[in-house]
Amino acid sequence: MSDNSLRVVWVYPDLLSTYGDQGNVLVVERRARQRGLDVARLDVRSDQPIPTSGDIYLIGGGEDRPQRLAAERLRRDGHLYQAVQNGAIVFSVCAGYQILGHEFINDLGQREPGLGLLDVTSTRGEGERCVGDVFADIDPRLGLPPLTGFENHQGVTHLGPTARPFAQVKIGKGNGTGDGTEGAYNDTVFGTYMHGPVLARNPQIADLLLKLALDVNALPPTDDRWYEALRGERIAAAQQPA
Repeated sequence: MSDNSLRVVWVYPDLLSTYGDQGNVLVVERRARQRGLDVARLDVRSDQPIPTSGDIYLIGGGEDRPQRLAAERLRRDGHLYQAVQNGAIVFSVCAGYQILGHEFINDLGQREPGLGLLDVTSTRGEGERCVGDVFADIDPRLGLPPLTGFENHQGVTHLGPTARPFAQVKIGKGNGTGDGTEGAYNDTVFGTYMHGPVLARNPQIADLLLKLALDVNALPPTDDRWYEALRGERIAAAQQPA
């Protein structure tokens, strides 16, 4: 592989790939290729070891039982933790987001250990399920435009002291705690409840992952007209009165 190649790993598509989340890996791959980068995409099934040499790891959502199975196998494997120690970037959605925390409630109603890559803990909400379009302001330290996405979860995720909220919700529920937070991140690991797929709705997040993986401050410009049209459509839909 050449010096400017990028290894993008899609984790457990056989277990964690609901609501179009596989579109996230397609967006990262395309936006890298549009910048002339050589991309090696690896789709790693749950019966395969996670490689430790990836640059960007993407994890999607899933139902309760597949989420438990994914967490069990990722804990046994241990390689995703090693990849983060090596400097890899991880972007996770919904069930994947919960798995990266300290624990969540599994399909058996029991507390399931997570990977501890994010300082968050997830429980099961007792109120209405969080479903619908979301509009939120991303942490200004990340330098990104507002977030648009679709949430569909019963989970409630509480952030610990070392986790930063990824965004502050203006429309929607986000983490479900009532404090207006959505998602969480640290220097290299990101979690969100947003489907959509979220990177198609928010291509600048995909670009952020690329910049972090490449350790650069900027990328060459690319044609964002399609993405901006989609963003405008979904933001307008979220802002419509119920």
